[in-house]
Amino acid sequence: MTLLIVIIILALVFDYINGFHDAANSIATIVSTKVLTPFQAVLWAAFFNVIAYFIFKDHNVANTIGKTVHKEHITLTVILAGLIAAIIWNLLTWWFGIPSSSSHTLIGGFAGAAIAHAGFESIEISKITKTLSFIFIAPMMGMIIAAFISIVTIMKNFWLKMLVISITLSLTIYFIPFNEVIRWGLLIIAGIFILAYTVDHFQAIPSAYRTGNMYKKLQLLSSAAFSVGHGGNDAQKVMGIIAAALVAGGQISDIKSMPNWVPIACYAAIGLGTLSGGWKIVKTMGTKITKVTPLEGVSAETAGAITLFMTEKLGIPVSTTHTITGSIIGVGATKRLSAVRWGVTVNLLWAWILTIPVSALMAGMIYYICRLFGLN
Repeated sequence: MTLLIVIIILALVFDYINGFHDAANSIATIVSTKVLTPFQAVLWAAFFNVIAYFIFKDHNVANTIGKTVHKEHITLTVILAGLIAAIIWNLLTWWFGIPSSSSHTLIGGFAGAAIAHAGFESIEISKITKTLSFIFIAPMMGMIIAAFISIVTIMKNFWLKMLVISITLSLTIYFIPFNEVIRWGLLIIAGIFILAYTVDHFQAIPSAYRTGNMYKKLQLLSSAAFSVGHGGNDAQKVMGIIAAALVAGGQISDIKSMPNWVPIACYAAIGLGTLSGGWKIVKTMGTKITKVTPLEGVSAETAGAITLFMTEKLGIPVSTTHTITGSIIGVGATKRLSAVRWGVTVNLLWAWILTIPVSALMAGMIYYICRLFGLN
C-alpha cells in the first residue's frame, strides 16, 4: 500500500512537471507576439488546462496508456521505474530548453520497465507502433492544417474564403466522429473566424492596425482552444498510469472503474504545473523556429487544437510539443521555406526520435536497481 501511495504521488509530480515543461506549447506564440505577458499567458493556459476536465469524458488516451503493457505484466515496481525515468528525462530536457515529448517519455519509461521485467512480450506492440507513427503524423497534421488556415486567411477574395471555410468545416464534421461538445466547439470557432473575416472585409476604412488588433484578440481564443487540447490529452496519460497502478495494487478491477478523484487530481496537477511556466522552452518554440505574428499565432494554435481534439477522439497519445512545433513550421513555410530555421527543427527532431528509446533504457536500468533493493 505504501508503494502504491508513492507511485500516485510520483505520477502527480510527473503531471506537474509535464505542465511546466509543456506550458511553452500553449503560451509560446501568444507570448512571442506580445498579446499577453508571460504571467498572464500561464494563467490563461492553466485555466483552460483544467476546463478540459469538463470536455473530455471518454478517457480514450488514458485507456491507451494503461494498456501499453499487458495487464498480467504490470507491477507496481514496473510503474515506479517508468515514472522515475520519465521524471528524470523531463527535467533534463527542460533544463536544456529542449521541447521533448512528455507523453513519449512516459510511454517509453513504462514500456522499458516492463521489458526489463518480462521481456518484449509484455508490451502491446500495436499501441506502441501507433504512438511511434504519430511522432511524424501529428506534426504533419498540425503543419498542413496551419498552412491551410494561413492561406485561407490571407485570401483576397472574401466570398471564395467563405466558400472554402464552409466546405472544409462541413466535410470535417461529417467524416470525423467528434463528440457533441467538440463538434459545437469547432462550429463556434469557425463562426468566430467567419465573423472576424466579415468585419475585416466590410470595415469602412481598411486599417492594418485594426486588423492586427483583431488577430491579437483571436489569438486569445486559439490559445485557449490549444490549452484545452493540451490539458485533455496530457492529463489523461497520467490518469492511465495511476489507473494501471490501482489495478496492479488490487484497488480496482480495470481502468473503467477508475475513481473520480484520479481525473480531478490529474487535471489540477497539470494546471498547477502550467502556472509554473517553462521560459527556456518558450524561447525555443516562440522565436527560434520562425518569427510569428498574431495572425500566424492564431493559425498555429488553432491547427494544434484541432489536431489534439482529433487524436484524443482516436485515443492516440500524441505529443503536444510535436503538434505545435509542426503547426509553427506550417505557418512559417507559407511565407517562404527559408522563413523556417530548419537547423533548429532538425535538432528538435532528433530529440523526438531519441525520447522513447532513451526513456525506455533509463527505466530498464532503474527497474534493475529497484530489484536490488528488494522491490519486485
